Amino acid sequence: MNSNAYRSAALARRIPGSPALAALVLASLFSLHAVAGQDGARPGPQGAASAHSESEHEHGAQGQGGHGQDEHGADDHGHGEQGHGGHEEGRIRLTPRQAADSGITISVAGPGWLEETRSFPGEIRLNADRIAHVTPRLPGIVERVQADLGQQVETGQVLATLSSPALADMRSELLAATKRRALAAVVYQRERRLWREKISAEQDYLEARGALAEADIAVENIRQKLGALGVSQDSSAQLGRLDLTAPFGGMVVEKHLSLGESAREEASVFTIADLGTVWVDFQVAASDLRHVRVGGQARISSPALPQALRGTVSYVGALVGQQTRAATARVVMENPDLMLRPGIFVTVETADPGAEAAVTVASEAVQVHEGKPVVFVEAPDGFEVRPVTPGRKTLALTEIVQGLAAGERYAAQNSFTLKSELGKASAEHSH
Repeated sequence: MNSNAYRSAALARRIPGSPALAALVLASLFSLHAVAGQDGARPGPQGAASAHSESEHEHGAQGQGGHGQDEHGADDHGHGEQGHGGHEEGRIRLTPRQAADSGITISVAGPGWLEETRSFPGEIRLNADRIAHVTPRLPGIVERVQADLGQQVETGQVLATLSSPALADMRSELLAATKRRALAAVVYQRERRLWREKISAEQDYLEARGALAEADIAVENIRQKLGALGVSQDSSAQLGRLDLTAPFGGMVVEKHLSLGESAREEASVFTIADLGTVWVDFQVAASDLRHVRVGGQARISSPALPQALRGTVSYVGALVGQQTRAATARVVMENPDLMLRPGIFVTVETADPGAEAAVTVASEAVQVHEGKPVVFVEAPDGFEVRPVTPGRKTLALTEIVQGLAAGERYAAQNSFTLKSELGKASAEHSH
């Protein structure tokens, strides 16, 4: 038996299956060798090349059959299964403990009340009803400044002391009018006694009574003037001393006064603001005015605030600005700890009266996968990706029009973790 016969016999032994199949293959090979022998069977270049090619083919078949499929191919397949972590198409295998460790919470889809919300830009401002501009009301020279910028003051607390020549003149006039009245009262008592004793004429009595009434009017006039200026009427005080006091408790937010400065009567030297309440003003476009009403609830948030706050809309402007084409709305907020500082920009969210939806889920449960909204529904071995059709949406709830039934359990909080895991599995599968 020549070398070709030996190779044919060896190749036949490698062929799996029945002996009949091996015999058929051997017969075919002997036929081919016979044809080659008739052509001369000269070991020319083409024959050598054919033999070499046949040898390489046999070697490649042996490599592919023995090593590639039995060992390497099985290893690759096993590696793929391990890399996907057991994920199937549209399904994520996850034990309850793994879900809990990832912070995933389970909720039940069901009916819910949807209130449509709208957001508006706003700003915290001083309560204009609780701002006081302190003015001297009389010209004077600053002798003392007791209040500092940013200081919390109480009602009636002295902010600054001025020396006012005009006030000294008025107090001097009050002293003189008071003494004239006292003298007129003495004269009146004497004339009345003499008239009753028939010693003096009634005319003298009437003149004394008129002089006393004029003295009373003069004194009251001076006192009214001093009262209107808000200064003390105590005659024992320095005549020209003018104390500027706080009209109510609050914080000094502006100060325009220095020691020795000449202050005019109309100058605003202090601004006192009660920060116990503040205004949150926000702009509402004309098209959204029907959605904002007095008495409606509002949610106020800002990166500068530690938490969101809730309040009630107290004012909606009736006029729309010519340039902004928006009206001003307002929320009055209590500010006991002075956390709401005027000048902070905020976002104000208002809600319309809503309606009930048959199937709702938490808004954060709706994720986008491959360009479509999905919800991760609980399955026996983990979670199933369920395409859904969302409807109305609020900050807390989203209506599901199609794809989810009431009573189904789904991943609510941290569902983005499942979306990330699904993305990893898809990437490894395509690789």
